[in-house]
Amino acid sequence: MGYGRFDGVETARMMGRLYAAARLYVNFSQPSFKLKEKRREGAKVIKRYHLPSTPYKRALAHPKVTAAVKKRLRDQHRSLDPVALLAEIRATQEELGNRVDRRAGQARGLQPAHTSTLPATAATFAKTLGKTVTAGEPRATHRRPRRLYKPSKLDPHIAVIEGWLAEEPQLTALAIVGRLSDKCPEEFGPRQHSIVQRLLRGLRRMTARQLVAEKLLGDAATVAPLPGVVDGSGYVRPDPPTAPLAEQAGKTTWRASVDLGSSSATAPPG
Repeated sequence: MGYGRFDGVETARMMGRLYAAARLYVNFSQPSFKLKEKRREGAKVIKRYHLPSTPYKRALAHPKVTAAVKKRLRDQHRSLDPVALLAEIRATQEELGNRVDRRAGQARGLQPAHTSTLPATAATFAKTLGKTVTAGEPRATHRRPRRLYKPSKLDPHIAVIEGWLAEEPQLTALAIVGRLSDKCPEEFGPRQHSIVQRLLRGLRRMTARQLVAEKLLGDAATVAPLPGVVDGSGYVRPDPPTAPLAEQAGKTTWRASVDLGSSSATAPPG
């Protein structure tokens, strides 16, 4: 349902359609986990779950559910189409999302036009399943209305402010407010300090991104090209060890002991 505000009789009917389809889809076609046991071992809590199953199958397996109720559930399950139920859920969500958008547009004096992108039939809808997962598939009821840009009194002076910053990069927002108040005393004063701070922060962030991008491009242009073929023919140093690390460590220890022994043997008598 999202967090939009719904009102009106038609919206209530649409919500009834949504919950009616969601109830059948969740109870008959959507498996879920149920906790089987939980125990604590020291600071660790271990949880075991039953195999995922639908509420419909759990009701059929329950011994206290009567045979008449199970027969009625089986008959109802055979008459349901999960794809059609899911298509009904998506259609009602789309309509509710459009109602929220229209209500927000009327509050601003606008009338946004949203057209439904859902397929007309359940068969066509089934072909689209699984293709919108990578794209995110935002729900219509979770769609946030687009905010309109509110003009700022700094818009006519942005070019002037950018020129001041080009000449003096360390210029503060308070100094900019002072210059603007000298230029337009009826529009700018100490109360406009916060909006100038936000503008200055945005301009400096944009300038920093441009400098970083230019530096990366310059570094990429000055990097020496890699050689086409490396055969190792010019390597004149000793060959690297190819034995395992444990064997190399053993050889190193043995050589150190031999060196110590030879040095002690050749040392002059004390």
